[in-house]
Amino acid sequence: MMWGSVMNVSLTPELEKKIAARVATGNYTSASELVREALRLFFEFEESRRDEIAAMNHRIAQGIAELDRGEGIAGDEARRRSVKRLAARPGRRRGAA
Repeated sequence: MMWGSVMNVSLTPELEKKIAARVATGNYTSASELVREALRLFFEFEESRRDEIAAMNHRIAQGIAELDRGEGIAGDEARRRSVKRLAARPGRRRGAA
């Protein structure tokens, strides 16, 4: 497989040891392979996180629009519903807030 240009990266001694240890397991054939995999996973994570933030911002905008249209609920009622919803979650311990 043909790879792009060569890039030198400075690593801390701790990172060098961790990379060498992972390569020594035999799961990776070289430090370069491990770093490529780590970067691929990092970029996937970063893209996923960006999508999650965009979705959250969209939900916030929807909520603000509902409030602007007068579709909100009183604070006491919102808290009651939230407490009820949290209490219904699986694995929720009594008294844990």
